[in-house]
Amino acid sequence: MPTLTLKFKKDSTTIRAYQLERGQSVSIGRLDSNDIVIENLAVSGHHAKIDWAGNGFLLTDLKSKNGTFVNDQLAISHWLKDRDAITIGKHILIFAYAPDEARPEKGGEAMSETMVMDTGKYRSMLAKNVSSMVSQSNETEKVGILSFLSGGDGEVELTKKLTKLGKNISSDVVVKGWFVGQTSATISKRPDGYFLSYVGGFSKPKVNGRAVKESVGLKQFDVIEIGSAKMQFIHKA
Repeated sequence: MPTLTLKFKKDSTTIRAYQLERGQSVSIGRLDSNDIVIENLAVSGHHAKIDWAGNGFLLTDLKSKNGTFVNDQLAISHWLKDRDAITIGKHILIFAYAPDEARPEKGGEAMSETMVMDTGKYRSMLAKNVSSMVSQSNETEKVGILSFLSGGDGEVELTKKLTKLGKNISSDVVVKGWFVGQTSATISKRPDGYFLSYVGGFSKPKVNGRAVKESVGLKQFDVIEIGSAKMQFIHKA
């Protein structure tokens, strides 16, 4: 598993190392609700996130006020490579694979590209969205729910940052099926919504009848099928 090593930029002191796992989403920001908390006023509440997107780890800036930089370039989104340096406020996160770890092979040059924008233009875009961001933060938080349509009973509240679905009895949502993986899929709770990701098993999960190969954002009343279970995703205040 690759690691993220958090350092203070001024003196390069290592603060903590974090491990990244496939199928997980990691949030970075100043608030305690993040997976990686950076207590610095230059860091936004929810500043950036890192997702496993099937072929590698994707860093995305969450419209932060001071921006996210990778190797000293302002980045909107960036496929992380070994030894990439992510600058957030006055801190640096070093992304590194283990020496004997397999690296993503798919994507080629396209995966290594960073989406870069002119800083002035980027600030202008953020300014236009400040009012909407403030209003959204004041709204009542909605919780995702899985309501069984068949193959199970009742509802499951998605209050955890990562909910596991599969036939393993330790899963948060246990589903049956010969070809269902021990952990077939995960649903990650992120600042921008809920996302279902395929993890393993011969039978892939489906959303609205379409097989999920990597990751998909869940919308109100989406129907999820895993093995013999059919569930509906609902947002409730």
